[in-house]
Amino acid sequence: MSATAPLKRHRLFPMGQVVMTQGINELVGKGLNIFVLLAMHNCGYWEEMDEEDQETNRWAVDHGARILSSYDTEDYGKIWVITEADRSSTCVLLPEEY
Repeated sequence: MSATAPLKRHRLFPMGQVVMTQGINELVGKGLNIFVLLAMHNCGYWEEMDEEDQETNRWAVDHGARILSSYDTEDYGKIWVITEADRSSTCVLLPEEY
């Protein structure tokens, strides 16, 4: 996961209110920087996902559907970022908290 990748792209969609689950809150207390993940999600950095999931996200951006990003972090495991279809909110969560 490249921390500078989002800096080369522009924001693709509004994220609404940003929230996190208890599991992510605990990881933030251990040093997780969710701002990098949020920027990657919002700028369409989905290269860690398979091509079908990337295409689903590109379609969702254009058609107002839910956008789900998945990132494998070295220190914290897999983390998901989900923006709702109506763009009212974005949640950072662990897959097991879904």
